[in-house]
This record gives sequence, C-alpha cells and structure tokens, in this order.
Amino acid sequence: MQSATEAFESYQKAFPDYQVGLLHGRMTSQEKIDALDAFRDNQTQILVSTTVIEVGVDIPNATVMVIEQAERFGLAQLHQLRGRVGRNSEQSYCFLIDGAPLNASQSRLNVLTQYQDGFKVAEADLQLRGAGEVLGNKQAGTPKFALADLNRDSAILTIATRAARAAVRQGTQLRCWNSLMDEAQRRGHLEKALKHTHLN
Repeated sequence: MQSATEAFESYQKAFPDYQVGLLHGRMTSQEKIDALDAFRDNQTQILVSTTVIEVGVDIPNATVMVIEQAERFGLAQLHQLRGRVGRNSEQSYCFLIDGAPLNASQSRLNVLTQYQDGFKVAEADLQLRGAGEVLGNKQAGTPKFALADLNRDSAILTIATRAARAAVRQGTQLRCWNSLMDEAQRRGHLEKALKHTHLN
C-alpha cells in the first residue's frame, strides 16, 4: 500500500504536465469507480495502481502499462495484467521492470514475450517452476520422480492412473500386491495415496 502511494507521488513529480491518478485495494468502492472513470475520461492520463486492476477493468484508451518488480508476480498474473492494455486498435505496450539480479528471472519473464495465449503461458510456467508435490504440500518445484516428468509424460501417467484405479475397483489380484502394499505403507505413501484418490 505504501509503495503505491510513494509511486504515485514519484510519478506526479516526474510528469508535472499530466494528471496522475491512484487506485488501490483500501479505497472505497466509490473511490475506485471515481479513479477509473477519471482515467477512462482522460481527466487523469496516468494511473498508478496495485494489482486491484488485474481483472474486470476495461479501459480501451489505455495503451501503455509499466509493471514494476515484475519478478514478484506469477506469469498468469502478469498475463492478466498486460491484458488491461491493447483493448482497442491502437498499438499498445506492456513494460516489465525486473528488479531481480540479471538473468535470475529473465527466462521466466521472456515467456510473456513469446506467447499471447494464456494456456501457452501457463504451460511454460509449469515447465519452469515445476508442478510441486502430487501428494504433498509443495506447490512448486520438481517432483522427486526417478523417470517421469509430469508435463512430458502426462498421457502415460493418465493411462497408468486409470489402470491402477480399475485394478483396485475390480479387486485384481496382482502377484506382488501384498508386498507392494507393504512397501507403500512402510514408506508412508499408502495413506497419502488413499487420501488423494477418489474411487468410484
């Protein structure tokens, strides 16, 4: 909140010939509407905003967006934010200001220069940050699989999951079923697997 106010004051000093507006989540609903209306009607030419502007804001005359500290945002959120400009026939620009050390987040942010499609952005984001734990709490990072890659091998993993569920449902007797169950229980995986698996 404080940084948005500081940025607002900084932009007022940097652009004395323009009216600068401010929009953030702690404003009342009416204050937000007034700030957006003023920007839409060109009473303010620059709008400093927090991510409250991310969804549901349609201002066709907005043609330039600058996102500071872009490395702090997820790619999906950045994709949503850049969608606030370019809503008319005029050429539009979205500048990502990266505050991280050189190359630390560059490859991640470059995804947005390669793709306009949100699905492609999400796919690339999954490859870069990893899927996290399938049966755990980690929401990012590479799972500790010996051979499989969730993104690359999703088709075979889906087939294997269906086959395993069918085997359990039908009570199929596997030769090594008991030893497999014992090993899964010993490793603590059985309880997690049953908790996260929904059988019909």
